[in-house]
Amino acid sequence: MAIASRLKAPSATWERDVDVVILGSGAAGLSAALAARPVRSVLVVTKDVLEAGSTQWAQGGLAGVLDPADSTENHVQDTLAAGAGLCDEDVVRDLVEEAPKSIRYLMRLGAAFDPDHLREPRPGFDLDIALTREGGHSHDRIVHSGGDRSGAEVQRTLDESAIGAGVDVMNHTFALDLVMGVGENGVRQVAGVRVARTDAHGAVTSVGTITARAVVIACGGYGQVFASTSNPAAVTGDGIAMALRAGLAVRDAEFVQFHPTVMWRGPEARGQQALVSEAVRGEGALLFDAAGERIMQGVHPQEDLAPRDVVSAAISARMAEAPGGVDDHVYLDATHMGDRFAERFPTIFAACQEIGLDPAVDRIPVAPAAHYSCGGITAGLDGTTGLAGLFAVGEVTSTGVHGANRLASNSLTESIVAGTRLGRDLAWELPSRARVEPDHDDPTAHDLFDPTRLREVRALMSRHTGVVRNESQLAMAMGALGALARSASPDVAANRASWEATNLLTMASAIVSAALARTESRGCHRRSDHPDTDPTWVRHLEVVLDAVGSIDIRPEPPDPA
Repeated sequence: MAIASRLKAPSATWERDVDVVILGSGAAGLSAALAARPVRSVLVVTKDVLEAGSTQWAQGGLAGVLDPADSTENHVQDTLAAGAGLCDEDVVRDLVEEAPKSIRYLMRLGAAFDPDHLREPRPGFDLDIALTREGGHSHDRIVHSGGDRSGAEVQRTLDESAIGAGVDVMNHTFALDLVMGVGENGVRQVAGVRVARTDAHGAVTSVGTITARAVVIACGGYGQVFASTSNPAAVTGDGIAMALRAGLAVRDAEFVQFHPTVMWRGPEARGQQALVSEAVRGEGALLFDAAGERIMQGVHPQEDLAPRDVVSAAISARMAEAPGGVDDHVYLDATHMGDRFAERFPTIFAACQEIGLDPAVDRIPVAPAAHYSCGGITAGLDGTTGLAGLFAVGEVTSTGVHGANRLASNSLTESIVAGTRLGRDLAWELPSRARVEPDHDDPTAHDLFDPTRLREVRALMSRHTGVVRNESQLAMAMGALGALARSASPDVAANRASWEATNLLTMASAIVSAALARTESRGCHRRSDHPDTDPTWVRHLEVVLDAVGSIDIRPEPPDPA
């Protein structure tokens, strides 16, 4: 299978130089921009507009220890348990200790989190802020806004703060590939990024080069590689695919978290689906199968609030056991909330109304769907990567926080903590300026994948690489992806749709390659042919592209010589 080593685009006709260029406009990227801006020139590049990423869709909120009845150790242990042996405990502790400060920081920026007017006062708790619980958490520690509009409030707060601080934004601009250079010490490093300006329909209007002392990838995950996902249309793995093409390793691509309760809208529904937040179960909702039997009772000590991988696997197993064939959904019962549901979860209530349901009296049809990419570019919680001059924050990374499965609402917290740390570091000190290497590569030589065939990629990924996988399914997917990769053609026009399709094909190939290699079940990677968790697999898998565009898998730590 040959993966494109560069995205085809017209020749560059303009240049721009800044201190810091940030690719992506979600919570992680904007936190970095805001922290760096007081002393640096900062440019945020987004292929849509400022508020169009995943952050605004986050329903649950941010996880942090604020209640005196909770503790840092509780949060750490909950995170490690969810991560199934692959978290970095030191990194988890760093995040958990920073989490309360990140929440207070957002409040100082103007974020309005929901007040605690529905519960009894908590002794020693000095904030008028509501705390709720989500799957895998042992205590109430999730702050939220507008009921289920937490991400939108965080996005609004950071948008306004960044613009007010003078952060520059380049909308409708697609980041194609990294520009390499040589630093003062003679070491190869990132010197900038090649980008394409597009119109609102994705057609190219110009191509340029942005040089910078620091390039930050904050483009999010790759949920759109699946037919059904909670992710918006823009989440197409662009940043991770770009890193692979630059020679960086991507870690743990096989760990894709499927949210257990995404609203089921019928067998023909495709693309982004309405999420039914885990906080609904935190408020007491229960899962039932079509026969009216509880699903999570006896499966896990936390029952309906078990970690997401456990709940998704239990739902998938129950659907497969249905008499007369496989059920394609189950039901979430929140009728005990009555009319309070509409106030607590206004976004979900509106989505229910769209399909003619009233959650005060009706059970909500739900099914697992791709939700969060636990793997990504190997990076520190300060954004550092294996390439000088290149940094990465947010869902695009694998920092050691999430391991084999993400604990609910840790991701938005991680974005604020990591982004702010990185921005502060860049404000203090920038990498040395790199001398841009002459570009001997002809960008027209790389064929692009036809976006009209992307439906095939998504269908086979959902069919063969979903919640539960096995060797024959994965091998079938790999063969089909290879054939699709060979169909890439010089006749495919260079535009946003074909770049996204090529990036998604790259990510699909990475996911399947890693899933084939990991012959066990761990976290959100479940193999029906290897159902047990194998202690010899307490290690990461790195995906790399070799010089001819083939995928290699490297265990980390490596096998003994």
